[in-house]
Amino acid sequence: MDSKVQELVSEQEWQMRVNLAACYRIVAHYGWDDLVFTHISARVPGPEHHFLINPYGLMFDEVTASNLVKVDLQGNIVMDSPYNINPAGFTIHSAVHEAREDALCVMHLHTIAGVALSTLEGGLQAYSQQSLFPLSSLAYHDYEGVALNPDEKIRLVADLADKNFMILRNHGLLTCGETVADTFLYMFLLQRSCEIQLQAQATGQPLIKIPDPILDGIQAQAKQVTRSVGGALAWPGILRKLDKVSPGYDQ
Repeated sequence: MDSKVQELVSEQEWQMRVNLAACYRIVAHYGWDDLVFTHISARVPGPEHHFLINPYGLMFDEVTASNLVKVDLQGNIVMDSPYNINPAGFTIHSAVHEAREDALCVMHLHTIAGVALSTLEGGLQAYSQQSLFPLSSLAYHDYEGVALNPDEKIRLVADLADKNFMILRNHGLLTCGETVADTFLYMFLLQRSCEIQLQAQATGQPLIKIPDPILDGIQAQAKQVTRSVGGALAWPGILRKLDKVSPGYDQ
């Protein structure tokens, strides 16, 4: 089956599959995965609202371009596959994809630093240069339990609005973007910001926040800033790294 998938899809879809599989692998490389849970989804190029998501039960370092599963907005599998997906896991993703035409890739993770920071009442603070990028386009969504019902989907997308970074309270992190590369870099910056803040707070020493005028200046140019963080610049290097440490993602 694997050797035939590339022949069955468009060149554009295959490239999206390769990039999305690479994203799963690099998340695993950084230790941000949560066994077989959490997801990264990407919209298939073309007029259909079809999406690619990981096969349920595979570890992130087992994901390949061929074994990604193609589904519709309801999570129904639309291309023959020996794998299933976690329909509940696609709930958050489908809500964002449906509400945001520009959200061609959506990443949701349960990293230790991300979940830990999501429990802090004050949320993410302007303690580092890295934090300025998420803070320029950051939303929050309150925890409503494990199962996302249709009503919560409405509230989640309302909370996200036009932002590219989201902290899900008591739950984890979410980023979305126009490309897999941008979405990954957004998560890299958000995750790194969480790690830095938690380590700084753990010292128990007084912390220096970045002055409001600097933060306000970035917030005033949020779209320009978040689109210039360099996803396309960093991505080829990430692929080269994966070729060495986790080959086979592009099969």
